Amino acid sequence: MNDLELRPGFHGLWPVPLGISRLAGAEAFNALLVRTFAVLRAEQSAARGQDPSGPFFASDDDLVQRITAKDWQAFVRFVVDRLHDTVEQANDGHWPDRGLDLQVSLKGMWFQCSNGGAFHDVHTHGNCSWSGVYVVQVDPPEQRAAHPVYGAANGVTRFYGPPFATLGGAFVDVGNAYLQPPHRDVAPVPGQLAVFPSWLAHQALPYAGTRDRIIISFNASVHAAGGDRLHGYGAG
Repeated sequence: MNDLELRPGFHGLWPVPLGISRLAGAEAFNALLVRTFAVLRAEQSAARGQDPSGPFFASDDDLVQRITAKDWQAFVRFVVDRLHDTVEQANDGHWPDRGLDLQVSLKGMWFQCSNGGAFHDVHTHGNCSWSGVYVVQVDPPEQRAAHPVYGAANGVTRFYGPPFATLGGAFVDVGNAYLQPPHRDVAPVPGQLAVFPSWLAHQALPYAGTRDRIIISFNASVHAAGGDRLHGYGAG
């Protein structure tokens, strides 16, 4: 079908793909990461002249090459495989029928620690097509949601749908109920990976707890082994 042609019928255009999965055996692996990251946080904070006990910390983005802990490469493979699955499902019907031999490149991976009400404001990720967040540590669900101010939103990752920017003051009735809610929250669960398009606006809401909220974030690009020649792109 011609890309410029829309035939009679209903068309649900431009969906937002989001992949959520869980890592098997995450408890022991995450405990190892917490210890490993504590050492890195102390080293990098000292090098930057920062207080290592501050409410927020973001590491350098070279974790893929830097970490040598047991099972780390298996974790990286888990990330790549789940990214591959999500990208393949998101592009169903847009790739050649024979499929594509994908090459996934992690452009950067880093960890973040937050507590004491620290948050990461609304943002997108550049220079990549996909991004992801893996939860290493956070307070248990009931304890986290019992915060007297933040409640259930304590430390969640909030994703804003594409219509969000145009909904301020917009008229709402049952006719455009499909636009609601304009955002969706993904609760932080240790061992959980969320994969999403890099253009999707999101934020980490304020978090406070007995344990630091520790996550791993990454950016990735995805290419076809034979070159990205779809819809005329790359053909010039």
